[in-house]
Amino acid sequence: MATFIVRRMLSLFLVMFVITVVVFMIFFHTPGIDPTRQIAGRNPSAAAVKEIRHQFGLDRPLPIQYLLMMKKIFVTRDLVSYSNQGQRIVPEVVQAAPATLSLAFGAAVIWVVVSILMGLAAAVFKGSLVDPILMILALVGISMPVFWVGELANLITQSRWHDTFLFHWVPPLGYTPFVQDPALWFKGLVIPWITLSIAFIGLYARVLRSSLLEVQNEDYVRTARAKGAPEHVVIRSHILRNALLPVVTMLGMDIGVALGGAIFTETIFALPGLGQTALVAITNFDLPTVQGVVVFATIAIIVFNLVVDLLYAVIDPRIRLS
Repeated sequence: MATFIVRRMLSLFLVMFVITVVVFMIFFHTPGIDPTRQIAGRNPSAAAVKEIRHQFGLDRPLPIQYLLMMKKIFVTRDLVSYSNQGQRIVPEVVQAAPATLSLAFGAAVIWVVVSILMGLAAAVFKGSLVDPILMILALVGISMPVFWVGELANLITQSRWHDTFLFHWVPPLGYTPFVQDPALWFKGLVIPWITLSIAFIGLYARVLRSSLLEVQNEDYVRTARAKGAPEHVVIRSHILRNALLPVVTMLGMDIGVALGGAIFTETIFALPGLGQTALVAITNFDLPTVQGVVVFATIAIIVFNLVVDLLYAVIDPRIRLS
């Protein structure tokens, strides 16, 4: 197990290096793109452009520029924005991260729990009316775009029905930090969580249903039933536990999708997260901010994938990590 963790941590550095290099080269080595012009403003003089390039190290070789940027992110933590030179990137990213992480991981909890219940119910009641109804609902959820669901949710909870007993508890759009007010943090994220999780619920429910139906025909399941094990024990310990492996695999990949796709949800619900920060930075051609967001998102995704890989051994002891 220790060897596996060390290998995955080494892969963390390798993946982070590749991603940051790719992002850096897209901004600095694409023909016709010069961040100096963005920093200097309109109609700068040649002397001003030269001074800016020297100030930001843009007149140095690309490998040196990349190393300097990584040093300012991880070591000195004094990397500043191109569009706002008084703003440091690392504190800005750290300040925006809780909103995105709260949104993505809260939505993940909802879609995993609800999809397990839906998939399990559909498999248990296969052949009855419950199964097709649940799968139709799952397909409808997959088909609804996040931005449309979010706008509809805002229309209902913030406007039309806000004063009713159903949604009077929904706070105005925005984000309240957990340390400031846990109750308001939860209330403000419930609707965004549901919005982001709907498509994933449908997908996971359908995958889990198929996996459950496949696993229940395995020899060890028939053996457990032949030995007289109660049905709820068979479902919980033999069928569901093994059927969850594909879901765990998908979760490791989709949490990254949720972190990256949270920009739509953040925009609709006015959440000041990493998606909004990256969108503004790309619009302003602010490479340091984009690089900072990419580094943080890469670390979060790979660490979560490491946790997911460790869950394999917990769910199925037959799997040995090495």
